[in-house]
Amino acid sequence: MGSQDQHHYFPLLLSISLAIFMGSLDGTIVNIAIPSISESFSLSTSAVSWVSTIYLLVMAGCVLIFGKISDIIGFKRIFLTGFVVFTIGSFTCGTLPELTGSFLTLVGSRAFQGIGGAMLTAIAPAMVNAYIPMEKKGKAMGFIMTIAALGTAIGPTVGGILTEYLSWNWIFFINVPVGIVAVLVGQRYIPVIAPSASHESFDRTGAVLIFSGLAFLLFGMSEGDSIGWTSPVITGSLILALILLALFIRTEFRSPYPLLELRLFQDRNFFCLNLIMALLFFGFSGINYLLPFYLKYVGGYSTSTSGLILTSLSFAMMVTGLLAGTLYTRVGGKRIANVGAFLLLVGYFLILQLHVNTTLWYVVLCLAMIGFGLGFMITPISSMIMSSVAKQYQGMASSLTSLERFAPLTIGIAVFNAIFIQGMILIAAEYGVTRSAPVYIQQKALTAGFDLTFCVTFIFGIAVLILTFIVKEKVHPDYLTESSDC
Repeated sequence: MGSQDQHHYFPLLLSISLAIFMGSLDGTIVNIAIPSISESFSLSTSAVSWVSTIYLLVMAGCVLIFGKISDIIGFKRIFLTGFVVFTIGSFTCGTLPELTGSFLTLVGSRAFQGIGGAMLTAIAPAMVNAYIPMEKKGKAMGFIMTIAALGTAIGPTVGGILTEYLSWNWIFFINVPVGIVAVLVGQRYIPVIAPSASHESFDRTGAVLIFSGLAFLLFGMSEGDSIGWTSPVITGSLILALILLALFIRTEFRSPYPLLELRLFQDRNFFCLNLIMALLFFGFSGINYLLPFYLKYVGGYSTSTSGLILTSLSFAMMVTGLLAGTLYTRVGGKRIANVGAFLLLVGYFLILQLHVNTTLWYVVLCLAMIGFGLGFMITPISSMIMSSVAKQYQGMASSLTSLERFAPLTIGIAVFNAIFIQGMILIAAEYGVTRSAPVYIQQKALTAGFDLTFCVTFIFGIAVLILTFIVKEKVHPDYLTESSDC
């Protein structure tokens, strides 16, 4: 990277951070307004859930596609187009449903917004790798991690205030000024770099297969509880997903210019790094999904108090996200990941001890430890994945890390919900719940379900810790050359 570009690192980082912030904020701010949207259109909870579901399906299906396209045509065009699409989608989400009186226009606008979100999410980590010098990448990733945690933390609060005092439409309007600022900053400060894979053709067959396969998979997993796991719709979706994904793998191995270079996974280190990322978010999904239920139904906390308690995790992530970025160049990503995995496991162990009379401060301590662990893990593992592949695969690797975040979270919710239910059915009988007074039945049954779920989460934590000691910190020669040039 030329010396003239080094003066623009902060505006560059600001533009990338705004993309991550919008994505994180949108992930939590919408859920708080779902009840108000349901009332506005007189919809059932299952019908209104499509506001979140359609966004997720489009994101999942498109993220790998845009990662590959960015390798072919360049990051700046995809990134700025993503901001424009996301901003227009946000505006139409807030205006079209009111103008037309139709819920379907909101669903359509959310799908359009999801396309923009996929563009932004797919390549944000790759842009750090492409535009920031090697010695500054760790700190840059730490800063972005902090901004992401901030968006997640303030989403429910901001969404609640906007919905209560203005209307649910404003949870979408808030993205518009942020998007406009990001486009203006990005247009000026993001340099145009010749794409390293510009000679390649786009794998259209692979794109269709991965979009369809992931969409059917996440639809089946996310809607299984509400529609029924044995229903023809869900079983058909999951079977079709497996067939499409199998065809995708076959196609990618045969394609001269694959959408996802599966041969990279033949490198054990690259495979283990990506496995850590997927297991990290899959295991965390059990805590993320079920802990609010524990706080309300076992702990007896109000919804507002539960929300405040849960923000302790996001703020802990912010602290260690910044610290991990600062320490990355000094001590290396592997050591930071080791510490993060240990703290995460401690947090999972502490949460195993939750019971009916657990104090508020103990719950906060559990969440803080988990947040500290995640903050120390996500930044170095993401950086190690990105730095281990050649420049021509930057967009692909970046989109892969993004997919490994939100897909396991979605699938994990369905899996851990099933584990939770089995815990209540199987373990509760061993506790003699049926012989207890009716007033104690609910709490004992729920506690049994939480015990089994948190135990499984702890096992995933052990697996993540072991893998952090197996992986090595490798830097591809492309970046060693870049470092010597800077």
